[in-house]
Amino acid sequence: MGKEIERKFLIKELPANLEEYKYHELEQGYLNTAPVVRVRKEDDDYYLTYKGKGFMEREEYNLPLNEEAYLHLIKKADGNIISKRRYLIPFGSFTIELDVFKEPFAPLILAEVEFASVEEAESFTPPDWFGEDVTGDYHYSNSYLSKSL
Repeated sequence: MGKEIERKFLIKELPANLEEYKYHELEQGYLNTAPVVRVRKEDDDYYLTYKGKGFMEREEYNLPLNEEAYLHLIKKADGNIISKRRYLIPFGSFTIELDVFKEPFAPLILAEVEFASVEEAESFTPPDWFGEDVTGDYHYSNSYLSKSL
């Protein structure tokens, strides 16, 4: 059992040196959205994820899958398959996960930052290139995007 504590932001502008950061290629589909049950391909790794209710703080469980199981389950996903490139950008003691979405969601770009505690999340001061905090706005959750368009 794990807890996920994160905040999510829109972006005003991309960092100038984006190509210098490590990134992952992600593809994910949703088997269910309430509760969230997702399958994800991250580079050459595969996962089945369960997420509980909530926005800034919620339960999250990740179970490893093999490629065969992922390919079987992704066909059963409801709605849109989400593809994005996730850049990992160091920021003090944090890592910003900058998601650059591919079609059909481009040009959407979101930044997420994970925290060890709610207090840490609430006291976080984002960098200047961050825009609006959309942590509590379900329209920017991947599970909602999987059902939109």
